[in-house]
Amino acid sequence: MSAIHITRSHNQDLEHAKAYADDIAKSLSEKFGVKYQWQDMTVKFKGAGAKGSMNIEHAHVEVNMELSFMLRPFKGKIEQEINRQLDDFCA
Repeated sequence: MSAIHITRSHNQDLEHAKAYADDIAKSLSEKFGVKYQWQDMTVKFKGAGAKGSMNIEHAHVEVNMELSFMLRPFKGKIEQEINRQLDDFCA
């Protein structure tokens, strides 16, 4: 499996951070066909060939995803999309 691990600092309160993370999860769901669900302050992703999580903390957000062999060629595109959205969120 190919892994994506991204950690970013943010200065949002938890309510806004969770709302923005939900927007990111919806976007990833639409673009890459993953399903997601929340467990406290963590959103879990799962789809054909991908699984992972995005954990929201007071001062940072951490994204971990594992991509199967099938999605390995798209790792750069998926990572770029996550980074783009986190750039907007953490700016």
